[in-house]
Amino acid sequence: MALPAITDVRKLTDVDITEQIDATRRELFDLRFQQATRRLENPHRFKKARIKLAHLLTVQNERKASAAPADSAT
Repeated sequence: MALPAITDVRKLTDVDITEQIDATRRELFDLRFQQATRRLENPHRFKKARIKLAHLLTVQNERKASAAPADSAT
């Protein structure tokens, strides 16, 4: 599983980013469950999933910040 570059993530739509965030969080949940039941075969997937989630959340937060009006008067 190769990690997508952050530039590839920026090309996604807001809906796609939200869907991928949900899927990645579900994947992390499943990995934690497998680890707890000692059925986890690839522990390196944790790191890749966390990095992918961080990329997605970073782009999502950047878009929210740029869409919000600037409140410099307050």
